[in-house]
Amino acid sequence: MPTIIASPDDESLAELCGKLAARAERLDESGDWPTEQLRLFADFGVYQWFAGPEWGGQAWDQESILRGYLALSGACLTTSFILTQRDGACRRIESSTNESLKERLLPGLTSGELFATVGISHLTTSRRHVAKPVLQARRIDGGFLLDGFSPWVTGADHADYVVLGATLMEGDEATSLQATGEQLLAAVPSTLPGVSTPPPAKLVGLSASHTGQFKLENVFVGEEWLIAGPVENVMLAGKGAGTGGLGTSTLALGLAKAAIDFISSEASKRPELEPPRDGLLREWEELEASLFAAIRNEPKCTNDELRGGANS
Repeated sequence: MPTIIASPDDESLAELCGKLAARAERLDESGDWPTEQLRLFADFGVYQWFAGPEWGGQAWDQESILRGYLALSGACLTTSFILTQRDGACRRIESSTNESLKERLLPGLTSGELFATVGISHLTTSRRHVAKPVLQARRIDGGFLLDGFSPWVTGADHADYVVLGATLMEGDEATSLQATGEQLLAAVPSTLPGVSTPPPAKLVGLSASHTGQFKLENVFVGEEWLIAGPVENVMLAGKGAGTGGLGTSTLALGLAKAAIDFISSEASKRPELEPPRDGLLREWEELEASLFAAIRNEPKCTNDELRGGANS
């Protein structure tokens, strides 16, 4: 049995990264869901990083989590990206005031027995401006009816639960429903009647993340599954991934470092690669410093500038 990773400096993290890297190329080529890699996360205790000890977690601080993500994304970007979505779902659940929901889900999520993901991008991107919200909720006795879809859900076809955001509607369905301005978040079981997951989108990259639509056709979601809301701007209630929006930049930097390391290995045989390698490494070190300065609330640049630099 692998040793549980207790800190980002733990030698077991390097062991896990080696196992992920050995499987990464085959994963990208096949586009298959990374069942084995996600099991390794459970074996090494990665899911414990994000949850409190009352749920079996280690409650790593945010700097430690980002250091973990840097290492993991350099080994396998796809599996690390899936982890960020799972982390976001778990943190939304843990930040809820719905104690019975937390007791029901968090122990299994922390151990790796359950898999949850998020479907909330439509509340924060351009889709929030469309005349008809893509995922609507109507209040009925005992809960809500959810109708529509979430367009971008990572691992939708493998999730036990999807943390979904929906816009509350009111009025007569036979004539017209109007948005109230309030939203809700709920942990929706994938087994509920009316839930379906079309085949995931074929992406340029990260196809093995199985990111695609999560559809709901008048699905009854009882109040026991409610995480937050209905309130205005429900995304501001509680907390999400807890890294200040820096997760995407961290994954990009982890992948970039893996590429720079590859150039370094080639430079030992081709000295002409040393100057560009050195330039890239200097830029990477500056961005890494900016990343951790942001976590310490001592920003050297905006998060958007950091994300742009990391992606570049």
